[in-house]
Amino acid sequence: MKDSLISRRRFLHSLAIAAPATSLFIVNESLAQDLPKLSLGDPLAIGLQYVEDATASKAPTYKAGQDCANCLQILGEDGDDFRPCAIMPGKLVASKGWCTAWVAKP
Repeated sequence: MKDSLISRRRFLHSLAIAAPATSLFIVNESLAQDLPKLSLGDPLAIGLQYVEDATASKAPTYKAGQDCANCLQILGEDGDDFRPCAIMPGKLVASKGWCTAWVAKP
């Protein structure tokens, strides 16, 4: 139980940092090409159960058909293999990826 609380705290702390940084991507997405890919070992990636291939997700909340490309959080150009994400500031995520922050586009 204590481990899940630590992860939750780390996740919430990361979100607090992410909100201001996200505005940088909205202002200038052309810089996104220079961003590094999100490491699977990144604490935020681990906390959100991020995978680069959605079909490989073992998360109980994953449903077939969900991936970063059809998530509300994704930024950048449709069709790019890796794109910025509002939840993962300063990093690119795989368009075919998935995490527990997935929200359907309206």
